[in-house]
Amino acid sequence: MAILVLLISTQVNSNARQGDSIYFRINQVGYKPLDVKKAIIFSNSELNEKIFIADVNSGEQVEELTKVVLKDEVWGNFQYYYEVDFSNFESRGTFQLESESSGYHSSQFNISATIYQFQADRLLEFMQQQRCGYNPFFEVHCHQKDGVVFYGEVTPDSSFVDATGGWHDAGDMLKYLITSSYATAHMLMSFELYPDAFSDKVDAFGRSGSNGLPDILDEAKWGLDWILKLHPNSKELIHQVADDRDHIGYKFPDKDPADYGWGGNNYRVAYFADGYPQGLHLYKSSSTGISNIAGRSAAAMALAYRIWKNILKDEIYAAQCLAAAKSLYHLGKVNEGYQQGNSFGAPYRYNEKTWADDMEWAAPELYKATKEIKYLKEAKTYARMAAEEDSWIKRFANGEDIEHYELYPYVNMGHFSLFHEVDEEFKDELAGYYEAEIRKAVESAHSPYDVGYPFIWCSNNLATGLITQIILYEEMTGDKKYNDFMVKQRDWLLGRNPWGTSMFTGFPENGDYPVDVHTSTWMLTGREVVGGLVDGPVHADIYNSLIGIQLSEQDEYDNFQNSQVVYHDDSGDYSTNEPTMDGTAGAILMFAKWASSN
Repeated sequence: MAILVLLISTQVNSNARQGDSIYFRINQVGYKPLDVKKAIIFSNSELNEKIFIADVNSGEQVEELTKVVLKDEVWGNFQYYYEVDFSNFESRGTFQLESESSGYHSSQFNISATIYQFQADRLLEFMQQQRCGYNPFFEVHCHQKDGVVFYGEVTPDSSFVDATGGWHDAGDMLKYLITSSYATAHMLMSFELYPDAFSDKVDAFGRSGSNGLPDILDEAKWGLDWILKLHPNSKELIHQVADDRDHIGYKFPDKDPADYGWGGNNYRVAYFADGYPQGLHLYKSSSTGISNIAGRSAAAMALAYRIWKNILKDEIYAAQCLAAAKSLYHLGKVNEGYQQGNSFGAPYRYNEKTWADDMEWAAPELYKATKEIKYLKEAKTYARMAAEEDSWIKRFANGEDIEHYELYPYVNMGHFSLFHEVDEEFKDELAGYYEAEIRKAVESAHSPYDVGYPFIWCSNNLATGLITQIILYEEMTGDKKYNDFMVKQRDWLLGRNPWGTSMFTGFPENGDYPVDVHTSTWMLTGREVVGGLVDGPVHADIYNSLIGIQLSEQDEYDNFQNSQVVYHDDSGDYSTNEPTMDGTAGAILMFAKWASSN
């Protein structure tokens, strides 16, 4: 797949007219008073008008802004790009940017110290809607016959092993340990770092009503319980339930007509990880081991041990998680390599090809839990191995291709987990690994928006990974020199992009966000689900190469699309407008950080 850093400008503002319209692109959620605050303005004609911040309530233009011309390149159909910096404007209230006399203005935005408070909980609404086994959004039980296993070491093929639970992966109803292990561990780390960012609005089943547990832990436990089921004994670990036979159209989770050989709405296949190429029909993976999924799962379990033991005082569940963490880590040690996803009749799968970063994440978490020095020694070894592994940032900086989910997850959380357990010299080494990649991303960003990642499939996941890496680097070192760059990546996801849209379904409530998303929920019920991060823009070459994409209506961005990068708010485009479970979970830490920081 080709990678390109050029961007295009699309969607018009609701108040815009054709011709020499002026378009404003800002973070629609808003800003904390001390945040970096920068907006993009573009037009086909030179902008000679003054630009002001206007108080929405009074109508008064309260401050004139200086326009900085962005001269380096031209994107899409627009010739003139400007940036305005209002970081020093710290007044609280509701505002918009507007031109002096022509009537063009931005979306409204708020400046408030609490603007991000509990925003992370909104992402959990989408996670709850993705639940399998019991789904609180539909109030139904689904997929109660997951699953019939293959590729087991001790369990015979075609045996039933209880793999109910977990999350549906995206707009489909497959379930992957590849993504669920990361989502679970990411949520637990988010809670450990920023516990005050989360509220208690639902019970353990995701139903309305508090249960004395922050909702982030209710959701993480849904993942933990599923991982425990997937590891029924010391030698086996299920890595996937269902396959692309799922892809037969939109459907309700409790009325799933997909047929895996036992009739519709019945048993589904479950694949044990054996570290070898797998596939029951046309296509085989290229698996070499199981350390990636075993390591991430072990990290999640070790994190859970600390939280349930020290905070929740549940010794029994904590002990269960620790035992699983040790067993999973051992599986990863004796089966080094990566387990990929399985496909059946189509060539698409999760093609992960790295694993040392996952074992690095698990080892220090187990050291913190057990104080066994072997885990600390192995963590250091894996840290150096992970630094030598490929990453999407290295590939991006070198202008090389990146396959779908090949270099997953998109941030190495292990460096941060190990940081506080080592001496000063090794701390510098770990922080240096993060900074070297961040610097490469900064140097590779060449658009008016300073986007520091390539537009591969699920590009928004790379955005949250990059943001998370900078957050963790700041937590480790106190070094804020990449903060401006990090905020631009965040603001891109919230509207400071060519399309002027948030990349999260349902919010900000009064903003522009994806509506016509590629999910059964939307297509069958017309109900919006808040908080889902859509895949995001892709290079046009990728979009044009995928099977089965057909827009369902006229492209609302048609006047602004070009041949470089595309995004469609259209259910027919699963490549850019399908919200994903792991992408959503991977954005939780960043929202928690801004909810907690000054």
